[in-house]
Amino acid sequence: MVTELARAGVPVTISCRVLGVSTSGYYEWRGRGASARAVADAELTAVITRIHTDSRGTYGSPRVHAELRLGLGIMSGRRRVERLMRCARLQGALRRRRGCTTRDRSADPHPDLVNRRFRAEAPDRLWCTDITQHRTREGWVFCAVVLDAFSRRIVGWSIADHLRAELVCDALDMTRWRRRPEPGQTIAHSDHGTQYTSWVFGQRLRGAGLLGSMGSIGDCFDNSMVESFFGTMQLELLDTRSWSTRKELATAIFDYIETFYNPVRRHSRTEMLSPVAYEQAHTAARAAA
Repeated sequence: MVTELARAGVPVTISCRVLGVSTSGYYEWRGRGASARAVADAELTAVITRIHTDSRGTYGSPRVHAELRLGLGIMSGRRRVERLMRCARLQGALRRRRGCTTRDRSADPHPDLVNRRFRAEAPDRLWCTDITQHRTREGWVFCAVVLDAFSRRIVGWSIADHLRAELVCDALDMTRWRRRPEPGQTIAHSDHGTQYTSWVFGQRLRGAGLLGSMGSIGDCFDNSMVESFFGTMQLELLDTRSWSTRKELATAIFDYIETFYNPVRRHSRTEMLSPVAYEQAHTAARAAA
């Protein structure tokens, strides 16, 4: 307080007298310099700020703490990270709840092979797929993704300005070409949207030897894993700005999935590893067994 008053032009002697401290004591305190703890906090805050910036401003204290511990080998308590982030006015992106959508109630071509058990013991055992949309000044952009339940990795995606069945077929084709699963071993789970109940999508599933699965009609929790991803992308990308053109947004979605979410973004359900790192750790563990 004395220092602040001095900066405002109040003489130190007067400030000390008003605040009830000795002038000599004030000058002795000011000459000590910062404590070792304060210096360490400042250094750690600089690292935390860089991590937060590199995460595109999305990481809260849990993921910042994980990056310190797992990525940089810096041991620090979770509460200390929370305190320093508060002092630096850093916070993660805040999720807003996504609403459930109504599906096509007239079709039910596949049984529910998942029953809300979104767990897989290895990659390419369970894929979940869905569509989201976002508006630009030119009009809507639609994005279909295929997510691997084991690692939460987006293994296939497609972006278009329409909602025809080709949108979901293109995402499925990308996934098949990338992953090449063995016939009869992979469940492809979706909702009852008309794109997924279409004849052409069903033919793609059967031709690839995939096991089609659908949740109950009109219940977003029966495809909650992809809904969670869309909520994350909405929070960390789509709602961060207004988009002028479809091309601009499509490029941003590509960049988010392929250069940030899959290879970099730490996920609480994969031991705070990114989806790519989690799959790599699984492959290494199997090779060593």
